[in-house]
Amino acid sequence: MKPPEAPVTTDTPPAVSVCLETLKKRADFLACARARKAPMPAFLLQARKRDDSATIRVGFTASKKVGNAVTRNRAKRRLRALAREILPVAGKPGWDYVLVARADATTRHPFDEMRADLMRALAKLHSPRPAS
Repeated sequence: MKPPEAPVTTDTPPAVSVCLETLKKRADFLACARARKAPMPAFLLQARKRDDSATIRVGFTASKKVGNAVTRNRAKRRLRALAREILPVAGKPGWDYVLVARADATTRHPFDEMRADLMRALAKLHSPRPAS
């Protein structure tokens, strides 16, 4: 018996989900770095509001401080899985998000705690800023 064939689509970004786009340009990462931040034990979430599109875009970074290539790739895989699960539900269209891996924490932190941390970080970033 032959297994069913999956539909071939070339317009969806790999390794994320259908409703998320991946950041590819350095300028987008730098713009997020200058915007709002929410530090969490296992990662840092950076976010900025765009006015040009109604899609959610996400990027992932893991510097050499995180570890060797195997460790950095594992950290990014965990961050991608986290984003794929949470951002379509709790993220806002028209926003860019960058998840930055932390040394030793991203690969070792329990995944269910990372889930709760991302929800908390998104709530913090989307809350109105206090007047100064």
